[in-house]
Amino acid sequence: MHCPFCSEEDTKVIDSRLVADGDQVRRRRECQSCRERFTTYEVAELLLPRIIKQDGSREPFNEEKMRSGILRALEKRPVSMEQIESAVTQIKHYLQATGEREVPAMRVGEKVMEELQKLDEVAYIRFASVYRRFQDLNEFRKEIERLESSPEHKE
Repeated sequence: MHCPFCSEEDTKVIDSRLVADGDQVRRRRECQSCRERFTTYEVAELLLPRIIKQDGSREPFNEEKMRSGILRALEKRPVSMEQIESAVTQIKHYLQATGEREVPAMRVGEKVMEELQKLDEVAYIRFASVYRRFQDLNEFRKEIERLESSPEHKE
């Protein structure tokens, strides 16, 4: 690892610890030449599958696009950023665990709805109404009734 201050190659790891729920390693390093200290983060490079859109086109998985959809559904809802980031991480782990090179967008949307249902039922309905293109009040009613009758439903 090159020193960011003097570009010397010889740096020594002083301390290592796990961060981000064990998904990253934080390392404190010291340059053997200029004695400056700096921090590096190490993450496993796991490839996420490409997404097959409904029109058949393919695009790389876009974490920010997914996160913005989740944030829009959760707008003004009592859900912390930690819970949101945890849900995003769960979805990414799911996609990586499929082992597939390409995944239909529909499967990603279903996984997002599954995570939203755990976080907040109102946000789930918001997302589902756009994602499933609810056409009228009856479709909303059916989905709410389905939610209410599910075993996971919280009072």
